[in-house]
Parts: sequence; C-alpha cells; structure tokens
Amino acid sequence: MKLALSEISTVSATFEEDVAAYAAAGFDGIGIWELKLPADDPANVALLREAGLAVANCVPTAPSILPLLLPGMEGSPDPEERIADLCASVRRFAAYEPESVLCLTGAVGDLEPAHAREIVVAGLREVAAVAREVGVRFGLEPAGSSVSFVATVAETLELLEQAGLDDVGVMADTYNLWDEAPEALAAAAGRISGLHVADVPPEVGREDRLLPGESGTRSAEHVRALGEAGWDGFLDVEIFSTPEGFWGLPAAEAARRALAAVSRLLP
Repeated sequence: MKLALSEISTVSATFEEDVAAYAAAGFDGIGIWELKLPADDPANVALLREAGLAVANCVPTAPSILPLLLPGMEGSPDPEERIADLCASVRRFAAYEPESVLCLTGAVGDLEPAHAREIVVAGLREVAAVAREVGVRFGLEPAGSSVSFVATVAETLELLEQAGLDDVGVMADTYNLWDEAPEALAAAAGRISGLHVADVPPEVGREDRLLPGESGTRSAEHVRALGEAGWDGFLDVEIFSTPEGFWGLPAAEAARRALAAVSRLLP
C-alpha cells in the first residue's frame, strides 16, 4: 500500500505548498482537491512529477450530483449544471492520472426520495461514461445524510447496480464507514476505488476528524481487512478540522504528523 495526504487536510496552504510539504514528509502521493488547483494543468503535473508524487483520489469542485446540505458548500441547486461540472472535472483530472475521481450523491433535501434517486442514477451514468472515455477510475462515496443518501458499502453497490455501472467503484472512507464491519469492506475489495483514512473523535458532537489511530483501532482494522483481501491502493489521509485544531498547523508539520500516523496502519 502507498501513502497519500488529501489537500483538505492542509486547507490554508496552496497547491504548491502542499506538494512541497507532502514530498518533504515522505508521502507517495497527494489527494487533489480541484478548488486548490491552479489553472495551468501541465505546470501542475510537471510540479508533481518533479516532487515524485503520484495522485491518489481527486475531489471535484462540485463533488456531488445533488446539492450538499453543508453551510457554504451547497453549490448550484441545478443537478444538470452539477453533472456538467462533474464531467468537466473528470476530463480535467485525467491529465493527472489519479487513482480515482470521486463523487457523492448529494442530499435528498426537499425531493421525493425516489425522484432524487432517479436524478442521481442518470447523473452517475453520464459521469461514468466520461470517466470511461478518458480512462479514469470513478468512485461513489457513501457518507452521512447531509452529503449522501447512501451510507454503507451495500447501499452504494445497490445504487450502482440499479444504474448498471459495474465499472464504477466505491470510494471508502474510514470516518464515514466507522460503524461498517471490516468484513464488509473486505468483501467489496475489488470494487474499492480509493480509501480515505481518518478517525471519529470519541467525544459526542465533535464534527472534526482525528488522524488514523488516534481514536482506537477501527481504521487499522479496515486497512488490514482490505489488505488481506488483496486491495493495494493509497491510504489517503483526509482530515477536516478547525483553525484551532489540525487545520491550524503549518503544512509541513501537518504532513509530518499525518505520515507518522498513517504509517502505523501499514500491514
């Protein structure tokens, strides 16, 4: 398995600062957030190659088909516009040769659940066709109800089966799948397109994330189960935090701490 750090973990740093910090810390790869990418893709790719960083999981600027129910991150209310943006992001990311490009369903919101599902199925088919065309692995991420109406590996696979998309993967996240049995991930190892790793804080009500291993052994159990099932992708650390917490660290220090934590998950 290889080690990567997702750029949201160093939210206040620039893309160039992220590349320098992650490479200096010893990471194999970077999880790109499109909102951080400068416009010159050839220059960005050259910078990554010079730093020796591969690209793990890419997050589009508009990361879901339906809007997110997160203050400040809702985005356009028009699914057609969001789908077009997702397709454009997949085409752009192809130049970076990523492990995967991910998306979320978005939240049901005021829609009838069946109608929301129809919109997402149609959108997934459209984005998947573009991913197929440009040779990019595409993955759907299960998560909480504010950003997704599928929350487990089984629900995600069921939706993809309904859409007839057996070449679309499941973007797993140990934080979002904290209550998922490791065996469930292992059983779907062939469909796991990428893996974000972070821990759920033990305190009730906290919405930030901890480095893997800081809240018990669950992330390690998920990684071990996937490894034993033959999965060999990036362990991509993804930390959402606060300016008083992990997000307040300089990028170099954050990268060093993240590498030390995720290295302990290696089988």
